[in-house]
Amino acid sequence: MRIIGNNIISIILVPSVALAIAGCGNKDAEKPKPATQIAAKVNSGEISVHQLNYVLTRTPGAGAVSPEMAPKVRREVLDRLVDQELAVEKAIEKKLDRSPEVLLALENARREILARAYVEQITAGAPKPTIEEAKKYYAENPPLFAERRIYNIQELVLPAAAGVAVELRGMVDAGKSMEEIANWLKGKGIKFAAGTATRSAEQIPLELLPKIHPLKTGQSLILEGPQTVTVMRLAGAQSAPVSEEAALPRIQQFLGNQRAAETAKQELKTLKTNAKITYMGEFADDSKPQTAAKPIVPEAKDPGITTSNAAGAGVVVERGVAGLK
Repeated sequence: MRIIGNNIISIILVPSVALAIAGCGNKDAEKPKPATQIAAKVNSGEISVHQLNYVLTRTPGAGAVSPEMAPKVRREVLDRLVDQELAVEKAIEKKLDRSPEVLLALENARREILARAYVEQITAGAPKPTIEEAKKYYAENPPLFAERRIYNIQELVLPAAAGVAVELRGMVDAGKSMEEIANWLKGKGIKFAAGTATRSAEQIPLELLPKIHPLKTGQSLILEGPQTVTVMRLAGAQSAPVSEEAALPRIQQFLGNQRAAETAKQELKTLKTNAKITYMGEFADDSKPQTAAKPIVPEAKDPGITTSNAAGAGVVVERGVAGLK
């Protein structure tokens, strides 16, 4: 990090330094800067090159930066670390590192990091998916690849209520338009949200894709959830196949993540089976079914599993295959 006072000093020295460089000639001006393990100094603190590289490896998209943009990205990350160091110094100065809340947060972060490190270690040995396995996955999922389409979907989302889904299904089977269905809902005083979304095949949940893929333009379907009912109409679709050659590397990555997640799940299940676990206090009631805690490493899901609310109404309409976008 830059010493704060350097900014003022540099303003004074820049003219004389520029003259000195001009008098030295190009050979001296092109001399490389000496190597150092310190990226910046901030007051009494330091930020090492190792710290910078560590953050960069965990910055989304940093690995795909072009060589021309790499110096700019590194500087931006370093500047953020400078800001962080300044805040840390002030926090320590105010003794915030001794507060119960901060101590608890630090301990929780330590436990999470250790647990993740263990899981990463045991999953590192999981066998890598073969090209044959990737080709098999490609062949078994034509709606995602060879027959991939981009869908334009219209939706009406409303709260689940007794009998409503049956009425809506009857209207859909009768070929009623979305406008007619919306007017019917208004007449019944049923609140609903309407929306339109364009989604590629990998952005649709796998359990829903087989229902949408065979639809023809203008056809609709009803989706019933625990709390909502959705009328979904295919307004249009465009063919956009993905070749096997382009898909295979992403499929291998996906299958590898899936395999690692399963390895971690099985290991944690074994550890729990062999451990002596005693629930205390309000958790001591053995009659209540035990549910697994949130996994340390999220399970690798099938291609395209990110959810979002299409019309802000809690319906699942967007899930993407992370490696296939």
